[in-house]
Order: sequence, then C-alpha cells, then structure tokens
Amino acid sequence: MPTPFKKIADERDLRGKRVLLRLDLNVPIVEDEVRDDFRIRRSLPTIALLQEKKAKIIIVSHIESELTDSLSRVASYIGRYAPIKAFVTRLEDAAAVIATMQEGEIVMLENLRKNPGEKANDPVFAGRLAHLADYFVNDAFAVCHREHASVVSVPRLMPSFAGPLLSEEVEELSKTFDPPHPFLFVLGGAKFDTKLPLIEKFLDIADTVFVGGALANDVYKEKGLEIGTSLAARAPINLKHIEANPKLVVPSDVVVSSPREKATKKPDQVGIDEKIMDAGPQSVSELSDILSEAQMVLWNGPLGDYEKGFSAGTEGLAKAIVESGAKSIIGGADTVAVVAKAGLLDKFTFVSTGGGAMVEFLAKGTLPGIEALRQA
Repeated sequence: MPTPFKKIADERDLRGKRVLLRLDLNVPIVEDEVRDDFRIRRSLPTIALLQEKKAKIIIVSHIESELTDSLSRVASYIGRYAPIKAFVTRLEDAAAVIATMQEGEIVMLENLRKNPGEKANDPVFAGRLAHLADYFVNDAFAVCHREHASVVSVPRLMPSFAGPLLSEEVEELSKTFDPPHPFLFVLGGAKFDTKLPLIEKFLDIADTVFVGGALANDVYKEKGLEIGTSLAARAPINLKHIEANPKLVVPSDVVVSSPREKATKKPDQVGIDEKIMDAGPQSVSELSDILSEAQMVLWNGPLGDYEKGFSAGTEGLAKAIVESGAKSIIGGADTVAVVAKAGLLDKFTFVSTGGGAMVEFLAKGTLPGIEALRQA
C-alpha cells in the first residue's frame, strides 16, 4: 500500500497559522453569475473546519471561463456563506494583506492561471505562493492530475496536508478497486484513446463494463458497422482485444439525428448521413436489468450529447441507478450536470468532483498531486 498522506483534519494546533488552501473553484459563469455551485458547496466544509481551528485561510484556485478569467464572482459567491476579508488581485500585494489577518479570517487570491508560472510548474512561482503561509492544504482533487505549481511544487516547500474532500475522494474511489459483486462500470463521453487503459483495467475488475456515448462509436467501427457522421477517435485504435470480451456491453439501440429526422435505431441500421446522439430506451432498460442485481455501480461520462438536448439516456440511467439501491459512485462534469438538473444528485452514494482526475485516478490508483502530498 502507498504511504498515506497527512490530513489537515488530524492537525490539532492551527490557531493563528496561515493556511494556503488550494481549492477547485473552476465553476461555470453564465450571465455574470455562478451557474453551478457544486464544487463550491463541496469546499465549504473545509473552510468551516479551518475556521473552527482558528487558522488564517488563504484560498487559491483557478478558473477557465469564456466569460471571465477572474475569480471575483466566485469570491462574492463564497462570501454569502463565509465572509471574505479581501479579494487580492495581484500576488505582490498578498503578503501585506495577509499580515493584517485575524484568526478565522479568509483572504482569496486571483486566478492562479493568470500567472504563466502556474501551468509551467515554475519553482519561483511556487516559492512565492509557499512564502505566504505556514501550511499548505490541497483540497482540489479535480486538478490533482495536473503537474502545476500549486499542485505538485508547493507541497515540497512547506508542511502539507490533504483536505477532507480530497481525502474522501481517494477513499471512495479506491473502493472500486476491490468492489462488492456484481459490480457494474459505466463509461461514457468521448476520447477513447485516453480512456482505453481504464476500460482494460475494469474489464478485469467489473462483472459488466458498459461503454456508451461517443466511446461506443469506436466499438461499433471495430465491429465493422456504419457510424455515419458520428463522433469517433480521429486516429485508428486497435480495440479487438476488448471488443471480443464478453464483459463489454455497448448500447443495443441508439438515437440518431440526420437532416431528415431524429430516430431510434439498432446500431447496424445507422445511415451514412446520420449521427449517433444518445443511447436508446432499450439500452437503458437492459442497464436497469443489470442494476437490479448489482451491489455497486461506478459511472463516469454521459450516454449522449446532452448539450444538444440528447439527455434521455443519461437521465434514464441516473434514475435506474437510484432505483436499484446499489452503492453508487459517479463523476465527470457533464454527468454531474445532467444528474443535478434532474434533481437526483443527492440520491447517489458518492459524487466525485473530478472529471479527468477521476478517470486518471481510477486507471492509475494515484495522481501527481496525491504523490506530492505523500512525499511532503
């Protein structure tokens, strides 16, 4: 077993200590407002914990939005639940502001990725961040697959700990490596080339691996079926070793769109000008049958292009999982968005904040940000 990381929840004496808290606050901003506060809400208990311990909290994060590259709106949103003393727009001004902090107060810094040193993992930039605090806490599981300065370099420069959310992510996702059976793994979305190692791994662990979304199109191609204008991997991928595995299941019916109509068809009926957009009702029904006996289900990635209105398959699967009573672990930004819109988010056993981080952790069992904490 890998060496466990230290947890900030176990640290007793934080009174008056300056804590650099790395959160994932990369949330969608629409019409000048926070549209989805899932990641913010998951971070609030950690802020409350540090306040209870009388720490001085310095929040750092990033945002990548088409509307803005500033965290100012997120800071205002957090301020509704935990008042923020100051939002610091320039890193060079941070030390002076932090010097005036009282126990339990919060200061939030501007988007880390405004500084090129963050993505470049610049040791000088990491040193500037570390100089601001006494302790570092990483509670941003969703960026732990990124080798960025605030994720992998800062922990090497100061006493560092995992936050409660990151600790919970690792604990819950690790349960899928030795799950109760029958165990169903559902993987949707796109990018087969990056998710192939995950499918290969869970074909050895799970009783059934259901591949949906654009990923299924590559399997159909491997079977020699026509996929029309459907999204698929650009470069050829050899899938013979998984296509022939009896544990691998793909949708038995699909919803297609064409200039003429929208229709539900069998995969071998897709026309040359049609685009596969979703899993059909029969596929969801078959998943429900599998779920009726499942003890655990792991799910990442939607079954259809929900942004274009094809969310029926994903919503149907979400309802089937909830109704099954199986232990359920889900994640991925698109998956969570559909489930949240359906009002089912609190019905799942565990909802991960990670997308790419969740996929990489499941495939490798660790992440660069986690290893940095373990080595701190």
